[in-house]
Amino acid sequence: MRIVFMGTPDFAVPSLRSLLDGGWNVVAAVTQPDRPKGRKRELTPPPVKAFALERGLPVLQPERMRAAEAVEAVAALKPDLIVTAAYGQILPKAVLDLPRLGCVNVHGSLLPRYRGGAPIQRSIIDGESVTGVTLMYMAEGLDTGDMIARVEVPITDEDTAGTMFEKLSAAGAELLLEWLPRLADGTAPRVPQDDALATYAPNLTRDDERLHWERTSRELFNRTRGLYPMAGAFTYLAGEVFKVWGVKAPDAGDFDLRPEWRAAAPGTVLDTGPFGIRVRTGDGSVVLTEVQPAGKKAMSAAEYARGARLPLGTVLG
Repeated sequence: MRIVFMGTPDFAVPSLRSLLDGGWNVVAAVTQPDRPKGRKRELTPPPVKAFALERGLPVLQPERMRAAEAVEAVAALKPDLIVTAAYGQILPKAVLDLPRLGCVNVHGSLLPRYRGGAPIQRSIIDGESVTGVTLMYMAEGLDTGDMIARVEVPITDEDTAGTMFEKLSAAGAELLLEWLPRLADGTAPRVPQDDALATYAPNLTRDDERLHWERTSRELFNRTRGLYPMAGAFTYLAGEVFKVWGVKAPDAGDFDLRPEWRAAAPGTVLDTGPFGIRVRTGDGSVVLTEVQPAGKKAMSAAEYARGARLPLGTVLG
C-alpha cells in the first residue's frame, strides 16, 4: 500500500513517525512551503519537512494544492491512501479522488464538534473539560466526512494549547496506527456525522487574542491558556501592547472583592505583590502570573510590577 502523508506543524509529526516506525510504505510527505520566521525573518522549513528529510522521505511543498501542477505531482506518486494531519490546505476533489482507499484525516476534536482550523485552541477557550481526536474520511466540505473512530482526551486546568497539542498529536498517532490495517483491507467503518450537532473552530483572529476585561475570570483564564504558547493573549497598557502569557486559575478568593475594589472598572489593577498582578474582571478578579511589556522579554508579573512600580488603579484595556 502506497501512502502519501500530508501535514505541516509539530502536531502532524507523531502521525508521520507512527507510519514510518510501523513499517508502512510512505512514499512522500506533502507539506506547506518554507516560511520566514523570527525577528530575522529567516526562511524556515515546517516541522513535517524537517522530520521527513531526516527519515529520507521525498518532500513536496506546493504553494496551492488546487493548482494543476500540484495535483499532477501527487497523482504521479500513485497513492493507495492519503493521510493528512493539520496540513493547512483544503484538498480539492481531484486529489480526494486519487487514492483507491480514500483520504483520511487526523482531526484534533470530537467531531462533529469543532470543525475547522483551530479546534484545540477553541476547545480550551470555550472551557471544555473533554476533547479528543477523530480519524475520519475526507470529503469536500470542512471536516464533514464520515468518521472512522474517535478517542477522548480530558482537559484540565493545568493544560494549555501547547500541552493539548502534545497530548492530542500522540493520541492521534496511536489512533491512526490502530486503524491502518482495516483501512488497508477496506473494512474500516464509515459513520456519518450529525450535522445538527456541528460547531465550528475557525482560525484565530487578532481580536480573539485580546483580553476583554468585562468577561468573567474563568473566561479570561481559559482564553489565556488557549492561546499559550502560540500567539499569546494581549491587552493594552498606556497605549502599548501588553502580552499576558499566564493567568492563575480563579479560586473563591477572586470573587470575594474587598469593599474598595468593588467599584473599580474591569481592567483595573487592584493589587500587586509576589503573587503577581490582580486585575478586576466582569465578575471578580484574576491574577496575572506572566507578562511581556512592549519591546521586552516575557517575565513574571511580580517582577514586572516591582520594576515598573505599576500604580494601583492603572487600567488595562
